[in-house]
Amino acid sequence: MHPQSFLLLAVATLASIAPVAAFWRMGCGALDLERADPIVNPGAISGHVHAIVGGSAFDFTMDYPKTQTSACTSCEVKKDLSSYWTPNLYFQETDGKFTSVKGGGTTVYYLQRPGRNENGGLKAFPKGFRMLAGDPFKRASTGDFASKAVSFVCLGGTQPEQGGMPTQNCPNGLRAQIFFPSCWDGVNLDSADHKSHVAYPIENFNGGNCPATHPVHLISIFFEVQWSVNDFKDKWAGRKQPFVFSMGDPTGFGFHGDFINGWDVDYLQKAVDTCTANSGSTKDCPVFQGGLQDGGAQGQCKISPRVTETVTGTLSAMPGCNPVQNGPQRAIKATDCTPPSTPVTIGAGDPGFKDVTSKGWAFQGCATDNYYSRSLTGFHNGDKAMTVEKCAETCTSKGFIYAGLEYASECWCGNTLLAGRQPTPGIMGNCQMKCAGDSTQYCGGAGAMSLYKKCTGGTCTNVGASSGGTPSTGGSSSAAPSSSAAPSSSSTPSGSAAPSSSVKPTMPQRNDPAVSSTIGPGTPTGTASASATSTAAPSSSPVSEGPKVVGLPAGWKSTGCYVDELNPRSLPEWGYYGKPNTNGGCATSCSDRGFKYAGTENSGQCFCGNALTSKKVADTECNRPCLGNAKEMCGGSARLSVFIKSSAQRSMRIRRRRDL
Repeated sequence: MHPQSFLLLAVATLASIAPVAAFWRMGCGALDLERADPIVNPGAISGHVHAIVGGSAFDFTMDYPKTQTSACTSCEVKKDLSSYWTPNLYFQETDGKFTSVKGGGTTVYYLQRPGRNENGGLKAFPKGFRMLAGDPFKRASTGDFASKAVSFVCLGGTQPEQGGMPTQNCPNGLRAQIFFPSCWDGVNLDSADHKSHVAYPIENFNGGNCPATHPVHLISIFFEVQWSVNDFKDKWAGRKQPFVFSMGDPTGFGFHGDFINGWDVDYLQKAVDTCTANSGSTKDCPVFQGGLQDGGAQGQCKISPRVTETVTGTLSAMPGCNPVQNGPQRAIKATDCTPPSTPVTIGAGDPGFKDVTSKGWAFQGCATDNYYSRSLTGFHNGDKAMTVEKCAETCTSKGFIYAGLEYASECWCGNTLLAGRQPTPGIMGNCQMKCAGDSTQYCGGAGAMSLYKKCTGGTCTNVGASSGGTPSTGGSSSAAPSSSAAPSSSSTPSGSAAPSSSVKPTMPQRNDPAVSSTIGPGTPTGTASASATSTAAPSSSPVSEGPKVVGLPAGWKSTGCYVDELNPRSLPEWGYYGKPNTNGGCATSCSDRGFKYAGTENSGQCFCGNALTSKKVADTECNRPCLGNAKEMCGGSARLSVFIKSSAQRSMRIRRRRDL
């Protein structure tokens, strides 16, 4: 059947079985990663690591009022202060160790799937509502709706969507999917097993009439979580499947998700009633107009883990007591693990800043910055031995009251902070780069500035970064708004971006034989979401062709994607040319100034130079759309899209031959 004809049939079928077949989806960036689960293990360390997204008030104990204290959310809709979490994914090395897999950002779908002739319509989640979907101890399908609600898609692979983990590499990422129950008993906001107060519909797990025991039909939610498993493509060593979820599950049948409602109920109900587009785009929902944030703002919403253990990198054992259990019998709770040499506790968390109040400076928070409209404009320098103290001393000597550290080695000073750039108190943001001169300190990030202010009037109090939604230390000192002109509307993307909601999903479909057997309404198999990245082994060759780019000056060509070394930068000269960044514009600017190399980075930055010695990486690592042309990629985080003048390329080849 022709694809368009199939789509029309799907729409017609949906119309015949439900008055509404609308949905919206939100990308949600990573908020936290640690052993926390306020549903199953309230007030305690949870059994395994979870990737957490949503409101910044997330904590070890949660209720509805607590969600409303969130200073921000890592999800696209600003008023969604809910908490969502799923188990983290690890790669099992051949020596038995475990390496954390990049990813964990979540796309959350809200789907309007009422049953036939049900009275009352779909309802928003009530205040205090929470639930769990899936079973972490399951190691085989049990054939019920709860099992069918969990599935995996191997993006770029050949295996179809399936209930367990794929047994092949997924070049564009592994996507885990889970559909939550949508029928509620109308009385209990939770239950002892966190499941009994809800149920799946009678006919199918993802649509149909609710059972009489659970008569209230809620809006349906569905998670997609994606990981960059292609980073390990050369390390399978002949094994069937080398990935393991944090509860020791290599099968995928134990995948699960948790949800605590943090929506304003009336606001969500209005969205349920009026967001009737089937595009999936939040922009098509009138309720959300003016209430959306981009990936850059979402990426700024992060809190500091409080459990005193390492959960990323390569680990000798899975955090907690979670030996790998292959099944097919149910996993059992292990109790015979060797305890860590240092007891694991819930601590205060990393404050995310250096206390320099003794030197007369107070931390203000993590401010955003933009290459085209700098937050501080009085003075700046770079230093491969940069520290917070060094930057504060520099700004003091120049007579400025603000000091900002960015990108590990940059110091910026000023007496006013650009309007709209004030940090959000209690939010760690993307200020997570360690200082070039002291790895125990934080010196901002890409498009993110660790901001300090000179103390006056005898008061010198830090405004702390976040641990569980609460500033680590309060303070009366704050960044005063500036009368400066409004900042550019385009912010440099940075940090862990949320999964993009601009990737067009397939038509959301019920699991109905007349429509399709597709479980989730996500992007088609073989299509990478915007959060997926692929890391290739570095190459020392800087002369091969890169992606084709239009608008380059005569004699210039693309040569690929390179690591931007911070100290010093791979291309040391700023290439600002007064317009939204494009590759052609950057190369032209560098060419006009007599440089042989041009490089774009982080969407909005342009650099020039006459030599390049950094390592080449896969073109897919330069994955940030240019601010001046979203159809082109302008580098990435610490990645340069490099362009070279032909004569420079020839001289480089000559030098390489001489070196041989």
